[in-house]
Amino acid sequence: MAFLCETPSPSRRALLLTGGAMVAWAYLPKFARAADGRDPRLIVIILRGALDGLSALAPVGDPDYARLHGDIALSLTGTNAALPLDSFFALNPSMPTFARLYKDGQALAVHAVATSYRERSHFDGQDVLESGYPGPGRVDSGWLNRAIANLPAGDKVRPVRGLGVGAVAPLVMRGHAPVLGWAPQNLPTAGDDLAARVLDLYKHRDPMLEQALREGLDTDKMATAGGLSGDMARSRGAMDQPAGMRQAAMGAAKLIVEDDGPRVAALEFDGWDTHANEGGATGQLANRLSGLDGAFDEFQKGLGDKWKDTAIVAITEFGRTARINGTVGTDHGTGTVAFLAGGAVKGGRMIADWPGLKDNQLYQNRDLAPTTDLRGVLKGLLADQFGLSAAVLGDKVFPESGAVKPMQGLIA
Repeated sequence: MAFLCETPSPSRRALLLTGGAMVAWAYLPKFARAADGRDPRLIVIILRGALDGLSALAPVGDPDYARLHGDIALSLTGTNAALPLDSFFALNPSMPTFARLYKDGQALAVHAVATSYRERSHFDGQDVLESGYPGPGRVDSGWLNRAIANLPAGDKVRPVRGLGVGAVAPLVMRGHAPVLGWAPQNLPTAGDDLAARVLDLYKHRDPMLEQALREGLDTDKMATAGGLSGDMARSRGAMDQPAGMRQAAMGAAKLIVEDDGPRVAALEFDGWDTHANEGGATGQLANRLSGLDGAFDEFQKGLGDKWKDTAIVAITEFGRTARINGTVGTDHGTGTVAFLAGGAVKGGRMIADWPGLKDNQLYQNRDLAPTTDLRGVLKGLLADQFGLSAAVLGDKVFPESGAVKPMQGLIA
């Protein structure tokens, strides 16, 4: 079954105001530092298009896996063998960085996970994923922004604000709390003379745009300081390509690592809608997983000693069908996988209440059945990193979710 996959188009002015830079410096709540004096950071990566969790992290120990996933099923043997994480799950071989972090106790995965959404629309699924509400279309703010807005206030003010990476701030980062916007460029950068002339034009015609452009240029200089080198310089790409994902992570790390920089960031990587020619250990999906893996690598290198207090979580709106379709791809499904990495993560383990893949165990006889609520995972990260209470998380950050308890023990 095929599904339409629409792409919204922002206006130029909206793009400048949110993608260039929109900083409200007046809103500076006290940062909820952990009791042990850590300076924690949280990075959320949205994988748009619905990730096939059974090809990203395969249940090779399940006797029904290879039957359902057919030609694209991962295997522990042969060329491009999967990377075993334990006796049951094996990672797509395009993710060696995540496998290394897992071995070092700095990464884990939660499988058979999903939001509360049970339909198959990308737009509605992403709305639920990012708004934090149990249903689509309710608000224009995101749970990560509301988490920032609900950090405890105090006398020791710290520069806590969000960073949204992309042409426009993703919904998860929109709201009342201030957001710094930045997007990596895959086009040649305009010279200083052109920038100066545009700034002068805006100064006389639209002072708000002039301020936004000036702040955007300053942010871009900071995010791209040092420039690109080697393969990165030769193969710049959009954020649905491995080079673009690496560039986004590299730039975000340069902003987050600053002592007065954002402590919370959201990135969006596109291109996970694999209806046809999905591939397995190699091919379309593996190519994009290599980009996600590269982003983990860039964050670890770019954050330096801040890495030890950092948690990254990569999530998607829903999974894909357990059986492959007639075009050797997978259609919109339900249960999938969430990847967690970072020096703060209590890793080296899989978290999964595995439902099984027999026909009568599949959700609607077609999808991996979800057994873990993704909101519990995200609540656990916010509680352990920033000290947000279960009441605040259940009422304000993820409204109407009081019954979903924060998952404990995700942070070391």
